[in-house]
Amino acid sequence: MTTLKAGDKAPNFSGLDQSGTTHTLTDYKGKKLVVFFYPKASTPGCTAEACDLRDNFERFKANNYALLGVSADSAKAQAKFIEKYELPFPLLADEDKSVIQAFGVWGPKKFMGKEYDGIHRTTFVIDENGIIEEVISDVKTKAHAAQILK
Repeated sequence: MTTLKAGDKAPNFSGLDQSGTTHTLTDYKGKKLVVFFYPKASTPGCTAEACDLRDNFERFKANNYALLGVSADSAKAQAKFIEKYELPFPLLADEDKSVIQAFGVWGPKKFMGKEYDGIHRTTFVIDENGIIEEVISDVKTKAHAAQILK
């Protein structure tokens, strides 16, 4: 699991979003970047989380934040998720899990007594200079914006 913590330099990631556009850490220099990892597009918890961030998007923008969602879903699944819920931020389709691995959020999980490997719902708040300000691993899906915008 993630060993990244507040004060660490964020991984210099590069990933493709739902429309094939590349996003890298350096693209966001001068902005605060919220990178939120979620297990699967269009599932209940992930939808609640994404919609809460959507509903507070203007507040994020007003405070110089950019938002970037990441899961191992295909670009097609991410595009559908964005379209269905009118999400105003890009979603990386990290099918090779390079960004997920770079941030260390892939690992063993338990669900209904079964163990399997998957994405741990984790959010990283990165400052204007690429330094991690906060790692939120106890994500409250319905009130996630409030956890970030204190």
